[in-house]
Amino acid sequence: MNATVEQLAPVEQQATSGWVVAALYQFKEVQDPADLQQRLLDLVKTINLCGTLIVAGEGINGTVAGDRQAIDAIKQFLLGEGFTSMEYKESHSDDKPFRKMKIKLKNEIVTLGVEVKPRDLVGHYLDPKEWNELIARDDVILIDTRNDYEYKAGTFKGAIDPKTETFREFPDYVKKELEQHKDKKIAMFCTGGIRCEKSTSLLLQEGFNEVYHLKGGVLKYLEETPVEESMWEGECFVFDGRTAVTHGMEEGENIKCHACGWPLVPAEVELTSYEHGVSCKYCIDKTTEQQKAGFRMRQSQIVAAKRKRL
Repeated sequence: MNATVEQLAPVEQQATSGWVVAALYQFKEVQDPADLQQRLLDLVKTINLCGTLIVAGEGINGTVAGDRQAIDAIKQFLLGEGFTSMEYKESHSDDKPFRKMKIKLKNEIVTLGVEVKPRDLVGHYLDPKEWNELIARDDVILIDTRNDYEYKAGTFKGAIDPKTETFREFPDYVKKELEQHKDKKIAMFCTGGIRCEKSTSLLLQEGFNEVYHLKGGVLKYLEETPVEESMWEGECFVFDGRTAVTHGMEEGENIKCHACGWPLVPAEVELTSYEHGVSCKYCIDKTTEQQKAGFRMRQSQIVAAKRKRL
């Protein structure tokens, strides 16, 4: 059950007020995911919205952007569908953060590949202050459940990088690296909280005793935690046109390589290996000249399309 329906009409540029960006998810039984997908598609055709929503039998997940009216409309629709306990966060972007609107039908709203029960078996939720107190302890194993490119942009001080390219690899990491630490305090975090719902459920299912996670994820932490009290280092990678955000949910300095997706600090953009939309230091040796030529063609088409809209 994997299907994607895209909004047919492109979303136009917002007015000068910018874009409201809403990240949301909730684990909730959905009796007919295909029907919900269709009704969401019907709604987004009538409002100024872009982004991605994932619908599955276990709930909904996604990030969308639009004007205030559009964001309120999608939120009210989901509340009316019974998603009354959504983990929901808003931020802002001056530029359009997504090219179009997608409604995806999948087996999982975040793909772990192992059956878990995040609605019934989940770790201890901690708010930012409680989180700081916990991860400052010497007897806690702190794990970043996000992927390697996300870790590269920023993470909590002392966090372990599992070096996963996808969340589906996380169960193997647990078996190989954590099995002997079932009696330890395990603290985990992710961007918005959803991956940790499943990772903590997985660990508890595997017999770990004390499992904790950061409620609302890094985004909530950066929104609420003053810089002087923060234990976060770097920026938080986000899956939209902003690349990364920092404290106060301000847009960061990282720039995404559109060839491989890795975040780049300004100094890495100045390297000769960087060509916008074509390559960076992390991928220049991993693609052929033929592939690079294709990337250049794609980039020229993107530029041409932008000029037409001006």
